[in-house]
Amino acid sequence: MFQFVLKQAAMKGAVAGLVGVAFMTAGEKLEQRLTRRPNSYVPGRTLLALFGRRPPERSQPALANHAMHWGTGLVVGVLRGVWAASGLRGPRASLAHTVVRLATDQTLENATGVGAPPWTWPRREQGVDILHKAVYSFVTGAVADRLVPAVRESRTGTKSH
Repeated sequence: MFQFVLKQAAMKGAVAGLVGVAFMTAGEKLEQRLTRRPNSYVPGRTLLALFGRRPPERSQPALANHAMHWGTGLVVGVLRGVWAASGLRGPRASLAHTVVRLATDQTLENATGVGAPPWTWPRREQGVDILHKAVYSFVTGAVADRLVPAVRESRTGTKSH
């Protein structure tokens, strides 16, 4: 029974993740309009690197960029849906999910050699990235919490030992 619930939660989490990406993308476009920050093609180059291709640093693989941008949002949204079903809900869960989203991007970008650790970036770029990923996670969380009923919230194990 719980496996079925988790599958349903995962599917609804994927939908929530896509909604989160849509909001994040809209926010990014607005921010870029105001700051004149150019598009980042690191996600697209990362996806290509994951498939064994090594595009030049100046390449702008738009299709791969969209696939990585939306695909990562969908996949990480699955986790948030499962969290919602498991009782990990609300703003605290969305804050933790922001860290997961940032870590997912950084792990893939750095493991492939496409990206650099965020602490090497200018502070403004760090802030912009955190802001956009937080928008993604909080919107994804709000949608997941609305679509997925909490079916299991354990009160055992309230201590770490």
